[in-house]
Amino acid sequence: MDFALPPHIEALRRDVRDFIDHEVIPLEADRANYDAHENLDETVLAGVRDKARERGLWCFQMPEDRGGRNTGVVGMAALYEEAGRSPFGPLAFNASAPDDGTMILLNKILTEEQKDRWLQPIIEGRVRSSFAMTEPDGCGSDPSLTYTKAEKKGDKWIITGRKWFITGAEGAQHFVLLARTGDDDRKGLTAFLFDADQPGWEIVRRIPIMGPEEHGGHCELRFDGLEIPDENRLLNVGDGLKVTQIRLGTARLTHCMRWLGLARRSMEIAAEYVERRMSFGSTLAQHEGVQWMLGEVAKDIQVGRLLTMQAAWKLDQGDFARNEISMAKIHVADTLHKAADTAIQLCGARGYSKDTLLEWIYRYARQARLVDGASEVHKMVLSRSYLGEKGDFFRWGI
Repeated sequence: MDFALPPHIEALRRDVRDFIDHEVIPLEADRANYDAHENLDETVLAGVRDKARERGLWCFQMPEDRGGRNTGVVGMAALYEEAGRSPFGPLAFNASAPDDGTMILLNKILTEEQKDRWLQPIIEGRVRSSFAMTEPDGCGSDPSLTYTKAEKKGDKWIITGRKWFITGAEGAQHFVLLARTGDDDRKGLTAFLFDADQPGWEIVRRIPIMGPEEHGGHCELRFDGLEIPDENRLLNVGDGLKVTQIRLGTARLTHCMRWLGLARRSMEIAAEYVERRMSFGSTLAQHEGVQWMLGEVAKDIQVGRLLTMQAAWKLDQGDFARNEISMAKIHVADTLHKAADTAIQLCGARGYSKDTLLEWIYRYARQARLVDGASEVHKMVLSRSYLGEKGDFFRWGI
């Protein structure tokens, strides 16, 4: 097994790391660079994105003929991890949720003409997107519980219902919407594209949350007669779950990639502190208990990287990598929280304050065990797979 990155990916990884160190991390210290929701101000972000484009560090996940770098999923894993060392890094390279998952989905299933209309503006960073699936009274981890309806009238679909915790909805222009078109649990859902300028829908509220927010927040939406032309249906009627699986498979893994970067950053902050902080005649780093704490998290980060890379490799081979993605999602979500918590403990009051990024990461980390499938759901998936395969569950390769 060759665990080395291809030379061109390694070169890109170093460029991304350098960009994060010199162009992005310095912005974190000045709260004037933040917006009201603890994210990077739009004007500041635009300047960083311009610099990233000039360096050729843009849309690693997209084809070169559409302005991306086409690095494959393994390449994305290495680059996204480096980008994730700052919470603002993925935004700088157009590699953040929910746009990242939307771009990957649309690139796989749209015609070239449709890509010009719906995908290219997202790639170029001219608009943002959102994925409207979760509902107050229905689907979350289980899309089959969708209640929002799409009724066919002529060559249009009429949408009624509600969605909530829709990431990035405020300010998004292009939406992917999941709605019920039939009674069957597996084939009763259909996915659609709609534009924010279309009438018949509204943002009811931007839901306040515990942690820092992505641009556009997490919103509640109401649909009351939104008309979507049939030409803006994704795949066939009844293929909504298929669309969801295409989008969420890789998107779950890109979360893991970025979270590993934040976990590493947490430990970088802690390591810098314990190596200079004196306590009882020696640095904290010389204390055995501190070494155990650092070593435990370092081990967990590396395990998470291996799980993530294995899943990325399988996706590059054309496999769905469902088990591997679930394993990575569970482990990396736990590791991010553990890394942030350990780093705060080692930095003491300084870590708990806003003098470091640790408290930001700590609040953000709690959502990792919930988004894109709760950890318990992924454990259930793994259990079912193991019981169905027994010894074959642990096979090598794909």
